[in-house]
Amino acid sequence: MGDTKCKCGPGYATPLDAVRNGPVEKLLYVVCVQPNLDDEHGDYLATVDVDPTSSTYCQIIHRTYTNSKCNELHHSGWNTCSSCHFVPGDKEVPTRDRLVLPCLNSDRIFIVDTGTDPRAPKLDKVIEGDVLKRANCTAPHTTHCLPNGNIMISIMGDAEGNAKGDFVEFDKNFQLVGTWSRGDRKALCGYDYWYQPHFNVMVASEWGAPKLFRRGYHPTDCDDRTQYGCRLNFYRWQERELFQTIDLGNDGLTPLEIRFLHNPKENQGYVGCAFYANVYRFYQKPGSSEYTAEKVIDVPVKKVLGENGEIELMGGMMTDILISLDDRFLYFSNWRHGDVRQYDISDRAHPRLTGQVFLGGAIQSDAPRRVLNDPELSEPPKPVYVKNRRLLGGPQMLQLSLDGRRLYVSSSLFSPWDKQFYPEMVAAGGTIVQLDIDVENGGMKLNENFLVDFGNEPYGPGLPHEMRYPGGDCTSDIWLVNE
Repeated sequence: MGDTKCKCGPGYATPLDAVRNGPVEKLLYVVCVQPNLDDEHGDYLATVDVDPTSSTYCQIIHRTYTNSKCNELHHSGWNTCSSCHFVPGDKEVPTRDRLVLPCLNSDRIFIVDTGTDPRAPKLDKVIEGDVLKRANCTAPHTTHCLPNGNIMISIMGDAEGNAKGDFVEFDKNFQLVGTWSRGDRKALCGYDYWYQPHFNVMVASEWGAPKLFRRGYHPTDCDDRTQYGCRLNFYRWQERELFQTIDLGNDGLTPLEIRFLHNPKENQGYVGCAFYANVYRFYQKPGSSEYTAEKVIDVPVKKVLGENGEIELMGGMMTDILISLDDRFLYFSNWRHGDVRQYDISDRAHPRLTGQVFLGGAIQSDAPRRVLNDPELSEPPKPVYVKNRRLLGGPQMLQLSLDGRRLYVSSSLFSPWDKQFYPEMVAAGGTIVQLDIDVENGGMKLNENFLVDFGNEPYGPGLPHEMRYPGGDCTSDIWLVNE
């Protein structure tokens, strides 16, 4: 299917087209959680001005409130993306103008109109949680558009909050079509997913049961591997059937953000495993119909002495990863250790560390915990201040500019866990900072002039999580082979 025979829809023809021809971002849509569960305005989508030439640079210029309680907005996705860029024949050309906001706690899905006024999005539709429950699904997470124009959202629970790995599909008018997967074989847990139709494959990762993670982090929850994940699940794309599950074991506990390489002809990718901060590469060996996973990055645990004299082996808690659109760099955040890292993945099997920046975390030099043994650092990192504001909590969600030169980092993970691990960040409000990226040689540096502070929000401090650009980004857009 050549582009000369097609009309062009949303996004970009290829990932490199986005790198070379995509605009410099001027707006950032930020999913924000209201930690005060009694506030009637609830969670919201913040529109942030990130244009350095603007008089409102680094300011929140609009808030789209859900006006309901206990939702826990988390991730977001577009109604259409670059997988629908080439539109053959007389088919209608889709428009990227709706942002889909699923909720981890209420099971609602909010549809936000960003097309009418990109600087002031408005709530367009609310899909109530009962819609998912009637399909025996709860805890919707990752949203991607499908090449046929529909929208698919991964889910993590059944109607009772037990672990369940599946997907719900909606048509372009946001009417439920049904669950996506077919066949008797089902994934035990769910979380994130990514597809590569050229290889007839989709891969999904696992977190855990909603009834467990919603009440906070309990170390013993992961003892039951039917309710807490450690597996990668591979589906045949056309048949919609689960055909292979890889158990990553203890080192791969809670594999969260999962990415194929952006090049749609690359049959490999990476997943970040949260608890012990490991990255696995998954790929298909030549001549094999099945996939292999191997650990390629291992962040050592740190031995620390807690406030009550207890000794703890603290993992990094790797909570986000992303891959630059040219498939050269992989980034991830260690929410507990407090650092963001950049790896050159030109050699796919042997990532090379090229950048590391500390942005808070639980092992800072003045933290209540004292580091007893650190295989990587000779001394604890110092507190970080930007514009006289101390960065509290740890680095969490990441978003990279299309050209790969600016990395945005937010601080909130999931409000019950925020309150448990970083109550001081919840009380003060979260932040977004920016790292400047050396795309030629590798490396990162904190931009001392960029800070978005959510401490003085109209209804109390807010918790910023995932970030999107109006025109798509490297964590929302999927490309197809155009032949």
